[in-house]
Amino acid sequence: MASQLLIVRRKMGNAVFVVFCWVGAAIALGFLALILWSLIVKGLGGIDLKVFTMDTPAPGSPGGLRNAIMGSLEMCAIAMLLAVTFGVLAGTWLAEYAGDSLYGKVVRFVNDVLLSAPSILIGLFVYTLMVKPFHGFSGLAGAVALALLAAPVVTRTTEDVMKLQPPALREAGVALGSPLASTIRRILWRAASTGILTGGLLAFARISGETAPLLFTALNNQFFSWNLTQPTANLPTVIFNYALSAYDDWQRLAWAGAALIAFAVLFVNIIARTLARESRRS
Repeated sequence: MASQLLIVRRKMGNAVFVVFCWVGAAIALGFLALILWSLIVKGLGGIDLKVFTMDTPAPGSPGGLRNAIMGSLEMCAIAMLLAVTFGVLAGTWLAEYAGDSLYGKVVRFVNDVLLSAPSILIGLFVYTLMVKPFHGFSGLAGAVALALLAAPVVTRTTEDVMKLQPPALREAGVALGSPLASTIRRILWRAASTGILTGGLLAFARISGETAPLLFTALNNQFFSWNLTQPTANLPTVIFNYALSAYDDWQRLAWAGAALIAFAVLFVNIIARTLARESRRS
């Protein structure tokens, strides 16, 4: 009798837990659907050819987001170049050389802290390091701030992917008389290339919509410019400024910019998950 009551209680507890999970998932998906619907209705409706061919306008004037789009692409490209370079090297060192050493544990701890650090603190740090001493905002400072946000993601992903490679690959390289560095470069990196690329795509999705660090570093620019030593236009800052304005045309551009970022991040995440799935199959 007691055992039957215990079984009934466990079944009831399991049912309550499953229902709670379903309700929580439904609420989260509902809010996500509302967000996507708002972006589709208000964002896609404001996207036209002018968005890609004209710069940000004055209130009441025709214009687009060309300078902001190009500025964001430039800064994200430089940030990803820095993040992938240092992140892959750091992750490889942690996986292949650091082991359980004290220094390796400290580096992992610092990397984990950076993973969860508020982006506004990163922006303030780069402002103190690169903006205040030179008495001016710049796109390069913005790129460095974004790189500091992306590098920990690449580092953690690279370390995890490198640790997943079978020891037989390392043993094969050693058996052929190849130094560990050559084995890593010619064998392990190639074997882990899909996972490393996935980490890079996730890092790009992480930084593409960041606003706070760019407010402290790149600020904004009303005009198109290739000079990254000056304040540089970018989509997150334009969205922030235009969404708070009282002008309908600026708000329309803000929604269009938000839609561009959201669907770009969605596209990148789909690619990353597809590559990760293919990596697990192989």
